[in-house]
Amino acid sequence: MSLQTIKAMKDMSPITAVILAGGLGKRLRGVVSDRPKVLAEVNGRPFLTYLLDQLADAGINSVILCTGYMADSVSKEIGNSYNGVKITYSRENKPLGTGGALGLAVSSLNLEYVLVMNGDSYIDADLNKCFEWHLINGSLASIVLVEVDDVSRYGKVVVNERNARILSFEEKGSDSKAGWINAGIYILSKNILKYLKENSSESLEKDLFPSLVGKGLYGYCCKGDFIDIGTPESLAEARDFFPNDNS
Repeated sequence: MSLQTIKAMKDMSPITAVILAGGLGKRLRGVVSDRPKVLAEVNGRPFLTYLLDQLADAGINSVILCTGYMADSVSKEIGNSYNGVKITYSRENKPLGTGGALGLAVSSLNLEYVLVMNGDSYIDADLNKCFEWHLINGSLASIVLVEVDDVSRYGKVVVNERNARILSFEEKGSDSKAGWINAGIYILSKNILKYLKENSSESLEKDLFPSLVGKGLYGYCCKGDFIDIGTPESLAEARDFFPNDNS
């Protein structure tokens, strides 16, 4: 699929999206004990549906859900289609790292590009613009970044703001100042996908991405609003972050 073809398209329908939805959500157990983190209720609906709506709005019509913990609950709640999007499942038989889960999902597929989302965060980003930027930039991998006032909870991504190259990653807690963080959306090209290992404990964030520094890894700096539901406090904040459909 050429750049000219992509730019002429009105949507991202040929692109497969993958949502990493297998996390244990240990920090949320006190408030969400009967379901996996991605199904945590926000204004009367599962958090995961906000991500699926975002993908549908971008024109994507095929999504793979990487499930693990309480996988049956996810497939029962979401089913095989949602808002016009075809849903398929890649289920972990044992806990995997995010890299291993993605490898399991896509290793048998001949995909030019994959748009990957973490299942526990949301950023108000224009996915079509992100993808076009990825292509024009010639990136092997692009990470959507967002600026926050305190990076200590997330870890910092150091990016050259002149050419958007990612220079390094800093561990959580090493800095409490404002900076760019990983917003949980990745666009990966075919040449990267072939290095993913099935059924491994490798992490995209800790293993794959640091190994790509200086080899075509770029950061798309986004100004959109961001939420991560990984703690009880941030899950409560999500109720004000998203419009209440029942109001």
